[in-house]
Amino acid sequence: MILFTLRCASGHEFEAWFRDGEGFETQQSAGEIACPHCGDSQIEKAVMAPNIGRSREKAPPISPAQMRAALTEFRRQVETNCDYVGERFAEEARRIHYGEADPHAIYGEASAEESRALADEGIEFGRIPWIQTDA
Repeated sequence: MILFTLRCASGHEFEAWFRDGEGFETQQSAGEIACPHCGDSQIEKAVMAPNIGRSREKAPPISPAQMRAALTEFRRQVETNCDYVGERFAEEARRIHYGEADPHAIYGEASAEESRALADEGIEFGRIPWIQTDA
């Protein structure tokens, strides 16, 4: 596995793991990599610093069960503390950004095109991995 620092056409940088360099190239050419900030699929490798080992002990890696538990808790927090606006996410985010609605935490759905448009307008938002709950 290899960790690459990537950059979208809008200049957002993020990291992603790949099996190898060829895996990155294959996914990049197929447009399968998207910026988690804006949804842009025009992705390039960014300049990366080498990962040099440290003498301090690292925390053990997180297990899949721990990751699922963390994502489940994150979803619970979002659902408890934010207003669900569904398919109107982009519209409501704009209303808040431009002062047409009182600022409040929202969540919902937005297409890749809507996400790019929001990012182009300078509206900050995040895309989160939304796992299914057992409920």
